[in-house]
Amino acid sequence: MATATAKQSAPASKRRYRLWMMFVVLFMGWAGYTLFGQMQQQKATYQKLTTIEDGIEETRAQTEELTKRVEQLNDPEYISQLATKELGMVKEGEQQIFSE
Repeated sequence: MATATAKQSAPASKRRYRLWMMFVVLFMGWAGYTLFGQMQQQKATYQKLTTIEDGIEETRAQTEELTKRVEQLNDPEYISQLATKELGMVKEGEQQIFSE
């Protein structure tokens, strides 16, 4: 009777082993697919982040430049030089000299 039970349990244990291995293989396939998808999403997000950081840096540079320009325009001496050189204006009592 012991031999009959051993013969019956061998095919059943093989079947359970195959089912278990199929489950493990399917799970590992799903895990690999999920991991690959997350890596692709991470790469895309990193590229967006880099683009945004570059834009922020460019905006900061523009802000600094505009701040310096505002400071210059608040300086009366700079305004005087700008009016004289670029606009051809003269101060009261001065005479403009034209050169040909």
